[in-house]
Amino acid sequence: MTDLLVSAYPWIKVLHIVSVISWMAGMFYLPRLFVYHAERAKPGSELDETFQVMEAKLLRLIMAPAMIASWVFGLILIGLGAFDWGAAWSWIKLASIIAMTGMHGWLGARRKEFAAGTNTRTGRSYRLANEVPTVLMLVIVTAVVVRPF
Repeated sequence: MTDLLVSAYPWIKVLHIVSVISWMAGMFYLPRLFVYHAERAKPGSELDETFQVMEAKLLRLIMAPAMIASWVFGLILIGLGAFDWGAAWSWIKLASIIAMTGMHGWLGARRKEFAAGTNTRTGRSYRLANEVPTVLMLVIVTAVVVRPF
């Protein structure tokens, strides 16, 4: 089985990268939807319902499967030796991925607030939240490519 995984390493890496790209697309887009939802849609309106459908489908059909796939393929890569247990960059990347997963959960909780009609955050709050995945992405990519630590 290990020989199969080792020979499949490039494909596992491809699947990991594609999964991460898909997850990040959603992580960038969902807070932007929340900005417009908070600023333009009154609870119970037709526009509110439209945003709710868009947000729920983005989270359930794209973001969640992509996050799970990113973790699964990433853990396989770790099992194949892609993680340098002695280097700080690996731990910085792992901490940033855990933070990204936490951000994903936070966005899921905000979607539930919109669905319940209890959102109290402003569009500005979601604009600021939209920067979190960007910063985390920059840390992760820098840690992996530049390996400054």
